[in-house]
Amino acid sequence: MARTPTGGNERDGGRGGEREGGRGRGRGGERDNRGGERGGREERGGDEFIDKLVHINRVAKVVKGGRRFAFAALVVVGDAKGRVGFGSGKAREVPEAIRKATESAKRQMFKVPLREGRTLHHDLYGRFGAGKVILRAAPAGTGIIAGGPMRAVFETMGIQDIVSKSVGSNNPHNMVKATLVALKSMTSPRAVATKRGKKVAEIVGRREEPAKEAAKEA
Repeated sequence: MARTPTGGNERDGGRGGEREGGRGRGRGGERDNRGGERGGREERGGDEFIDKLVHINRVAKVVKGGRRFAFAALVVVGDAKGRVGFGSGKAREVPEAIRKATESAKRQMFKVPLREGRTLHHDLYGRFGAGKVILRAAPAGTGIIAGGPMRAVFETMGIQDIVSKSVGSNNPHNMVKATLVALKSMTSPRAVATKRGKKVAEIVGRREEPAKEAAKEA
């Protein structure tokens, strides 16, 4: 009879240790995932794409037993070669919301022609809802002059020199969407030359003449 409680205690203790260890590892792993995702706002890239977490919003639904919390994530994905896309995802946990947003962003990627692979071909204006943005091409060495959500878009798509300004809403969703609307309106000299039946040198030459005249006057 003495063996039974002893064996039971050992078994219970072993099970208890497994349960406690398992729970501890699970909760710790969950905290690590959340911290990693939030810390990864600057950059979380794989072999092909770079994705940045722009914003996380926590929402609460009031039910009979209390409140149920959920999370909405906004993610921007790019390949640093001119392709970019954004997506949003909702879930009960932060990592799952980010995963959904990343998959949605990859499905919505589009190509933007860049000048010398570093800046815009011409100035752009974009608007979505109350969000309004102005994007201007910049010379080499300027860097990315942008704030918050707009910077995430430019860094993921590979732009190195740009000057931008948001003159409307500071809502992250509206700012990102307005920026992408502006980028979708970008046209390259090759596309313009093909449409007008001229050579690319003629289009680019006309664009560089005013700049040379201004430099001489200065």
